Amino acid sequence: MAEQTQPIDLYYFPTPNGRKVTIMLEELGLPYRLHLVHIGRGDQFKPDFLAISPNNKIPAIVDPEGPGGVPISIFESAAILKYLAQKFGRFYPADPREQVAVDEWLFWQMASFGPMLGQNHHFALYAPEKIEYAIKRYRDETHRLYGVLNKRLDGRDYVAGDYSIADIAIFDWSNGWERQGMDIAEFPNVAAWNARIKARPAVEKALAIQVDLDAKVDLSTDKDAQAVLFNQRSR
Repeated sequence: MAEQTQPIDLYYFPTPNGRKVTIMLEELGLPYRLHLVHIGRGDQFKPDFLAISPNNKIPAIVDPEGPGGVPISIFESAAILKYLAQKFGRFYPADPREQVAVDEWLFWQMASFGPMLGQNHHFALYAPEKIEYAIKRYRDETHRLYGVLNKRLDGRDYVAGDYSIADIAIFDWSNGWERQGMDIAEFPNVAAWNARIKARPAVEKALAIQVDLDAKVDLSTDKDAQAVLFNQRSR
C-alpha cells in the first residue's frame, strides 16, 4: 500500500460531488489541503483552475506524489475516487468480478443518480419559471432511482459487497431526499444504508467540514449566481 507524505490539494465546494472526495480522503486518513472554489462566484472559470479541471467543475485534485513520483491532476469525482482507491488499496476490490460490481454502481451514480437528482433540484427549486412537466419528470425519475437503489440494498449492507467507492459516490446525494421531494419511509433499505454510512467516523468528519462561503449564495434568488451556474455556453 502506498504512503502519502505530502498533502493532496483538493479543489472543493460543499456539494455532494465535492463531499465524495473529502469522505474518501478522511476514510484513507490522508493529508490534504482544501482550496475553496466558489462556484457561485465564478471561481471555476479562472485559468488556474481550468488548467486542472477543463470542464470547469469541482472537485479536482493535485497529487504531488503521482505515478512515478510525478505530480498528477485529476478531475471528475469518480476518476478521483478510483485513483485514490487503487493507489492506496482500499475501498476497491482486487477481484475482477467484484470490481465490475463496484464500477457498475459507481457509474450508475455518475450517469443517473447524480444528474437526474440535479435536474430535480434545478427545476423544482432554482428555475425562474416553474414548468410542471419538468418538475414531475425529474421527480418521478428520482423516485424511480431511489427504488432501484432500495431494491439493490435488500439484504445488503452496501451496494457492491463491502463498503466501497460506490457507496461513497452515492451517499451524499441521498442526503437530499427531502429537497428532492422524496419520502424516505418509502425506501427503508436506503434509509438504513444512509444511516449506516453517516455513522462512520470519517464520514462524520467530512460532513462537519466548514468553509467560508463569503456570503452564501441563494440560487433561488441570486441572479448573478444563476448567470454563472445556469445556461452556460461554450467560452
